Amino acid sequence: MLAREKIRLFVDAPLGEGKRVALTKAQAHYLFGVMRLTEGARLALFNGVDGEWSAEVAEARKRAGTLACLGQAAPQLGPPDLWLMFAPIKKARTDFIVEKAAEMGAARILPVLTEFTNAERVKVDRLQAHAVEAAEQCGGTFVPPVAAPQKLAALLDGWPEERRILFADEALAEGSSGHPSLFASADGTNNRDAPWAILIGPEGGFSPAERQRLRALDSARPVRLGPRILRADTAAVAALTLWQSTLGDW
Repeated sequence: MLAREKIRLFVDAPLGEGKRVALTKAQAHYLFGVMRLTEGARLALFNGVDGEWSAEVAEARKRAGTLACLGQAAPQLGPPDLWLMFAPIKKARTDFIVEKAAEMGAARILPVLTEFTNAERVKVDRLQAHAVEAAEQCGGTFVPPVAAPQKLAALLDGWPEERRILFADEALAEGSSGHPSLFASADGTNNRDAPWAILIGPEGGFSPAERQRLRALDSARPVRLGPRILRADTAAVAALTLWQSTLGDW
């Protein structure tokens, strides 16, 4: 395999030996206007399927260009089967959650609307762009899709029984130290092999009805993220870290 390049670009095109990739106007501006690449310069390409490929600039124009694949620099590495569900908050902090979820190995990102959610309209295209930028910067070869927002109640109505939920319950902050074991479920199933989802509530926390419903689910497990109530964006990072270090690919 070829050495990995520092400049990385996500493209919506097949990658392979001899493949050529046409750039969009925005991509051409970034490579040639911002990064000052010229014909013959090398960079890394990935599309979330074919791994990372070393490529060179075959044609550089102000608003367009073409890249030529040279060889694979890294194989495709998919994340663990982990979803991140979170209640949107203020714009910048929502962007932060999506960026960190992409960096930390979430397979899918799902904004959810809870009873206490208080946020502006969620712009999925913008959040997806942040996920792409995060993958480009962290060296990943996978970009998690960002789903359209949906109500938590509706999501739970159709919840797949095999996917376990780890939900951060702020009501446990003043309780005893530690958290329920993530490895063994009530029926003795090994949770290492199960698909999972992390659920982070809004700034006001879950409503009593939502907490009661979650606790009634056999697949849901509450978790205590320390003795202090964390901000929603901090809680997302803390929960992802806990899960990855215990059940993930770290």
